[in-house]
Amino acid sequence: QLQPLLQSLEDRKLIKRSVSLSTGQVKLMEVLPEGLPKIEGDWFHTYFGPQWRLLIIGANQLGSMLASKAQVLDFDVLICEPRQEIRDEWHVEGVTWVEGMPDDVVLEIKPDGHTAIVAVTHDPKLDDMALLEALKSDAFYVGALGSQKNQEKRRERMRMFDLNELEISTLHGPVGLRIG
Repeated sequence: QLQPLLQSLEDRKLIKRSVSLSTGQVKLMEVLPEGLPKIEGDWFHTYFGPQWRLLIIGANQLGSMLASKAQVLDFDVLICEPRQEIRDEWHVEGVTWVEGMPDDVVLEIKPDGHTAIVAVTHDPKLDDMALLEALKSDAFYVGALGSQKNQEKRRERMRMFDLNELEISTLHGPVGLRIG
């Protein structure tokens, strides 16, 4: 009975598991987010979904701090950093390295409603590549490091590609603490 549930979790699907209280019959169904466990008549419903995950573009100091905080919150942390010299300085355990260029990595992980993507390299060639794909995805949060001025420049660059205003408007930035 657990194998189909485990496979659904591996496939990053949200599953409702319903158990008949009188017969023990079990039903599994892919669903949209529905809330907390509940009893409806003779059925007890629980929900199992994919682990929240965070893709960080950039293995710099901010990326390290973000990864550590996300792990405390039980996120599955993925890191994309194509620059080997920066990657060599990484010291946070428990993250998953995803090989490739940022735009390819975003496509490869297939962001869903349980995925956040944050670009922190401060290199538009890398950050913008990831953001172009991330803003078209189902990720629940897409953000980028940079000042308000840099965010406006970034949005202008995004308009030169195949993103519409609604997609561009979902970009969160600047991310991080407001330090003036």
